[in-house]
Amino acid sequence: MSQSRSDCRGALYIIACASSSAPLTQGVVMQAQAAGWDVCVITTPQGTKFLDLAQLERLTGHPVRSEYKRPEEPDVLPRADAIIVFPATFNTINKWALGISDTLAVGLLCEYTGLKKPIIAVPCFRTGGGLDGHPAFFSSIAFLRACGVHVIYEPERYPPRNQVPAAVILAELDDMLDSL
Repeated sequence: MSQSRSDCRGALYIIACASSSAPLTQGVVMQAQAAGWDVCVITTPQGTKFLDLAQLERLTGHPVRSEYKRPEEPDVLPRADAIIVFPATFNTINKWALGISDTLAVGLLCEYTGLKKPIIAVPCFRTGGGLDGHPAFFSSIAFLRACGVHVIYEPERYPPRNQVPAAVILAELDDMLDSL
């Protein structure tokens, strides 16, 4: 951890999904820490197969969560002040927009959307493969944007998987927080 918890900007959840872009999560974590955030990583159950969980736990000083806890168990992560969903998959974007909270990751996204917390979502999957042409995807993006979620989806600018650089994502988060 590069930032002591007493002088940090707050807790930032990075929600990572099962994607070939998931290994880039580590870079987002490190840049967010350098910007003063106490970073916690949450992943979808399938996302655990794409991430180095032990490395992320060493970097953040927090366990990487992928499953709901039992009601009597204490929370091991601080409440989030902001969330970055990177990489977001087609599946997660659509389930989130529909309010299907069958995983911890999507449940947290649904909860924090309802709380009107700052959320940046970066869908990352191969363009031209059909998913990016499915009407549900664009309806879901439009719905999430209407709910106040900042969705960065510019595959023509960040081909071929919309792998937006961490600096761009964090600048967008700063802009979002400055406008609150």
